Amino acid sequence: MQKLKNRPQAVIFDMDGVIIDSMPYHFIAWYEALRPWGIRVSCFEVYAQEGERWETTLKGLLKRNKIKPTRKVLNTIFALRQKIFKRYFKRFIFYGAYELLADLKKQGFFLGLVTGTPLDGIKKIMPVKMLKLFSAIVAGNQVKNGKPHPEPYLKAASILKVTPAACLVIENAPFGITSAKQAGMTCIAVSTSLPKEYLAAADLVVENLSQILQLIPL
Repeated sequence: MQKLKNRPQAVIFDMDGVIIDSMPYHFIAWYEALRPWGIRVSCFEVYAQEGERWETTLKGLLKRNKIKPTRKVLNTIFALRQKIFKRYFKRFIFYGAYELLADLKKQGFFLGLVTGTPLDGIKKIMPVKMLKLFSAIVAGNQVKNGKPHPEPYLKAASILKVTPAACLVIENAPFGITSAKQAGMTCIAVSTSLPKEYLAAADLVVENLSQILQLIPL
């Protein structure tokens, strides 16, 4: 398996679909919340837009279905979506995720977390012992522009005090990969949510987290 040419100073992770196996629950929540409005959303649509701010995703869905995205409509749908997600969500951490983070930390890498999920949602989803491993956390409600804009990853690099070129990003979705690459970072994609052909913009694609350490010069 091909290794990265240079050792990064920081490794920055997406959360949903990378560390936490939560994407099926996100799909169910969106599907059920949109159904009363006559909107049918596919699993692929939700997975492909993962990482984007919820407001942007929802506005796009409403406009495509000729529904005016007023603040009241947005808040009503999102509140229901959150209620459904909370009802169904069971926390499943991808195999080897904690071990990978702990190993990288031990090897001297700075760790960052960048996600479209709001900060209060991160604290509910991520175990405390995992959150403590990150030196930078950038939530969806802490940036003006969400993925695929580079702002979230650039903000993480700034907090970590490293250059974008010294960062390695671990992603699972096209918008996240675009965000990382436009920020000038190297990106490894994990095919946990989408087939490899949808992740081709990443520098490398792996099937699971256990393969990542093999790719990083230690």
